[in-house]
Amino acid sequence: MPKLIIGLVGLQGCGKGTAADLLKEEYGAGYFRFSAILSDILRRLGVESSRDHFIALSTALRQAFGEDVLSYAIAQDAVGSTEDIIIIDGIRRPQDIIALEPLPQFQLIAVTADQTLRFERMKGRGEKAGESQMTWEQFLATEQAETERTIPDVMARATITIPNDGTREEFAARVRDAVNHLRAQQA
Repeated sequence: MPKLIIGLVGLQGCGKGTAADLLKEEYGAGYFRFSAILSDILRRLGVESSRDHFIALSTALRQAFGEDVLSYAIAQDAVGSTEDIIIIDGIRRPQDIIALEPLPQFQLIAVTADQTLRFERMKGRGEKAGESQMTWEQFLATEQAETERTIPDVMARATITIPNDGTREEFAARVRDAVNHLRAQQA
């Protein structure tokens, strides 16, 4: 059972994936992502992994099986993991942490970044289909999607907030400081 489960929450393009990569590389952290569940389902259905399809599938699953259905699935995976540190990425709604918050080893970290910077990062990474060609207007529209509107509410529940408006090195140092602080608290 992990000693520390870190949930990452933040608006699109803020640097959650960068934080997760650092924690995997430097701490050997296990990694679970809400969108991996959705991606697996879309792949099995032969449907493109676009942002619109992720949103539609997430909405359909929550309507059919309850708003917290993905929370319990990911909590089960996290608790059953053998790594000392687990990262959970892609938290968007208060219901996403229903199964996680009661766990004594769970800590929620919010990652923040300027809106323009987030837009440029998303275009540069092209993680989901169509992101590299995304316009500013499309970006603003995705910020209003049902899956994005509740993120600030969840961010407000975080125990630590890490800004990501500087260099990659500055952000990495902030992530390390936060994790070392949480590990000290857990000891």
